[in-house]
Amino acid sequence: MRSQYGLGEFLGNCVYLAYTKLRFPGARLVRLPFYLRGGKARLRYGRGLTVGYGCRFDLAGEGVVLEIGDDCKMNDRVHIVAHESVRIGDGVLMASNIFISDTSHGSFMEDASAPDVAPDDRPLVTKPTTIGSNVWVGEGVCIMPGVTIGDGCTIGANSVVTKSVPANTVVAGAPARAIRRWNEESRAWERVR
Repeated sequence: MRSQYGLGEFLGNCVYLAYTKLRFPGARLVRLPFYLRGGKARLRYGRGLTVGYGCRFDLAGEGVVLEIGDDCKMNDRVHIVAHESVRIGDGVLMASNIFISDTSHGSFMEDASAPDVAPDDRPLVTKPTTIGSNVWVGEGVCIMPGVTIGDGCTIGANSVVTKSVPANTVVAGAPARAIRRWNEESRAWERVR
């Protein structure tokens, strides 16, 4: 079987592997550049974590605010903002250019932030964000604060997830809506009407 990597990338991966073993024991591979703002004390990850090029974790708050389960694979440029709680289950696969956050500059619901206040001056509002196990997150997805995505879900490319998603559901769109659900009885994906 032919390798998927050219010589340059193979040599780079050797350097990344050494970096991973020194800085992130138990992880499979963390490619550089990798930006971890807020320190490793706010991050807990399971065995087998793979992180692509240019990923960024912005962590603030008290204690562990970002938890990543076993055997998670993140492709390039995944950006996670966690100030209260972002939890990612086991076996999650993420494409590239993904944004996941538990934080917003201001509130736009019942306790609304005034539009005449600059976004940077608005109070940060946090709501825990959870991604279940065995979830596939497509290219260019945004997962917004307060969302819970159940186990076994697929999030279609370029979706904006603003509401929680039940387990074993395929969602797509901006805002994301259910398009298929797994029927355990028939062991098949069924269209949502």
